[in-house]
Amino acid sequence: MMRRRVVLLSRPVACLLAACLLAAGCSRFAPQAGDLLFQDLDGGALSEAIEKVTQGYGGAHLTHVGVAAHDADGSMVVVEAVGKGVSVTPLDVFLGRSRDAAGRPKVLVGRLKPPYRRLIEPAIKEAFALKGKPYDKVFDIQNDAYYCSELVYECFLKANGGKALFPLEPMTFVDPDTGESFPAWAEYFARLAVRTPEGEPGINPGGISRSEVLDIVHAYGRPDGWGKNN
Repeated sequence: MMRRRVVLLSRPVACLLAACLLAAGCSRFAPQAGDLLFQDLDGGALSEAIEKVTQGYGGAHLTHVGVAAHDADGSMVVVEAVGKGVSVTPLDVFLGRSRDAAGRPKVLVGRLKPPYRRLIEPAIKEAFALKGKPYDKVFDIQNDAYYCSELVYECFLKANGGKALFPLEPMTFVDPDTGESFPAWAEYFARLAVRTPEGEPGINPGGISRSEVLDIVHAYGRPDGWGKNN
């Protein structure tokens, strides 16, 4: 949904990092509470449209994000905004949604850098407090509904005393090759009987994945486009 940015990693550096992170994936990895799990979902025309106008870490096609946390029993879960609303999902269910050619989850793990880790506990508290809130079908940052990256934005905004940790940017639903709205998006908003929120403030998983406050610390598998420096 967001405008494409230039990836700062050169092709050799991006490929080297991809290889190192995948090699690390051979050992058992356990996410920490507060890690952001960026996912490449194979979701049809809408996902393809998002991928075309957004850029993830190292060129990865990232269309979903959730926050890792521990539930009351101490099990690792992912707090996420999906079609049924803000939900708490077991980690293995989250990881099993999409896989690469080698059968590995198409998920990258982002971890806040040390100066920002104080925000993790209050952000997770905010995330659990929003459980059950509806999914934001119209991508309105002002309503009381949430899409995946909006949930991350809102939780860390509140944890940081109202100062955005991950900034908003103008959204776009226009195909850069044609200069016209993607047909899939035009049909989507027409069904909802709302105008396309072109240019309105929003946020997307790819943009968050490239944030300077995060390190990408693990790759479960290889998201599409990753390391190709698209």
